[in-house]
Formats: sequence, structure tokens, C-alpha cells
Amino acid sequence: MDLDAKASTLHSRLRELRRLLVAYSGGVDSSYLAWAAYRTLGNDMLAVIADSPSLARWQLADAIAFAREQSIPLEVIATSELDREEYLRNDGQRCFFCKDELFTLMQRLRESRGFDAIAYGVNRDDQGDFRPGQRAANMHHVAAPLLDARLGKDEIRGLARTAGLRIWDKPASACLSSRIEYGRPVTRQALATVEKGEDALRSLGFRQFRVRHHGEIVRIEIARDEMKRALDPAMAAEFSSIFKALGFKFVTLDLEGFRSGSMNGLLPPGDLFKRVG
Repeated sequence: MDLDAKASTLHSRLRELRRLLVAYSGGVDSSYLAWAAYRTLGNDMLAVIADSPSLARWQLADAIAFAREQSIPLEVIATSELDREEYLRNDGQRCFFCKDELFTLMQRLRESRGFDAIAYGVNRDDQGDFRPGQRAANMHHVAAPLLDARLGKDEIRGLARTAGLRIWDKPASACLSSRIEYGRPVTRQALATVEKGEDALRSLGFRQFRVRHHGEIVRIEIARDEMKRALDPAMAAEFSSIFKALGFKFVTLDLEGFRSGSMNGLLPPGDLFKRVG
């Protein structure tokens, strides 16, 4: 199908779902899905965003601002995944327990408000990655309209750009917990440290990056097109000052640059196929 046909398929699928809750994070995929759902269903949809310690404050504020700009109905709910031992231990299934927490709360909201379905922003390109959260979505019977329309990430960005949505080129950003090496417990302190480090990099003008927490070591990933600036000796000294002040003993710059999901490469192969739920 061409892009127009895929967009038409998306809107048809959204109409089939009737009164709909959309799991919304403020990223490009969920933002476009929420926008498309509102355009199709009007007030028969509600975007739901989880206010969690694993969501950076700037991301929450930007997501709320975008919904307000587009008049998308939005509700903020508090999730408690940090109260779950399975989540805190931070093994390869952490994302399953996060999404199980979110979709459990959304199911209760759906039932109490009379909505017909829940949808989230998984798309065609997500199918080739290690994403335990998709199992939680399947377990809770969460719809995947972007995937049903066979839309990939670049196509979603293209549709968002054509629609004039400012988030069309927003850098990808997973939750803060994904920055903490597997096996190291997720704590509020570790999440706050990562968030402060990424806020500092953003204030320095970097656009696509990750702060990876390895205990005493921080591993900074910077997009390759920004690497030259990161490698400047003066900038390296700035990194060292920032991250040592945050409590790290060793400050490293990953010469492979930014890549989404790089922590998954550290998992034992068996963890990639382990099933829970």
C-alpha cells in the first residue's frame, strides 16, 4: 500500500475501535496515534499518559503541551511500577512489568468510563526488536492500529510532518529505566541521576543522546553526526565535570555513538526468549 492508503486504513481501524483510550507517552508514534484518533473519533477518544519516575519531567511537560495544542482530550494517571519487585530487579523482562502496570490501570479506566478499547503506538518497525512490553499489550488485548495499517517509523514521521505536527522530528526517547544496566536495581535516585545528566546534555545543545548508568561508570552515547563536537577536549572536560558532580567516578564516551536499545546487547541470549505472564 502507498502512504495515503495506509493512512486511510489507520482511520478505518480507529473507527472500528469506537470509544477508545490511547496509551500516550509524548513520543512521535503515540502522539501521531493520539492525534489521528482525535481527528477520527473526536471526544470518543481519550489519551492517557502515565506520570511515573521513569518519565523525564521535560517529556511529561512536552506531551501535555502537545495534547493541549491539538485539543486532544488527555488524562494523566499515576503508575506504581516502582512498587513492584519484578520491575525493580531490572532483568530483561522489566518492560513487561511496566506495561502490565500501565495496561492494568487503563483497563480499570476503560471499564469505569465505558470505553470500548485500548490502543498503543507499536508499529511495523518495532517487530524486529526485543520488546517484552508487547507481550503485556497482547495479554491485555490492547489494539495496535499503526501496526494494523503496516506503518513504519519513517512513514509515521512523514504523516506527522504532512499534518504539520511539530513532533514529527522529535528524537526517539525510551523511559529513563532503560538507561540503567540490566541487573542493577531501578531506584528513584538512579533515575534522577540519569535525568539530570540528560538535562545537562540537552542544555549543552546536543539533540540525540543517552546517559547509560553502569554504577560507578557513566557511558554517554551521542549521535554520530554530533560526535565531533562531543570529542572536543573542552567538551570532554565539561562532561567530566557534569557527571562526576552527579556521583560517577568514571566518565566515558561511547565511540559507537547513539543507538536505541544498546543495553539489550548486554543481555544473555536466553533472556531474549524468556517469557513471563
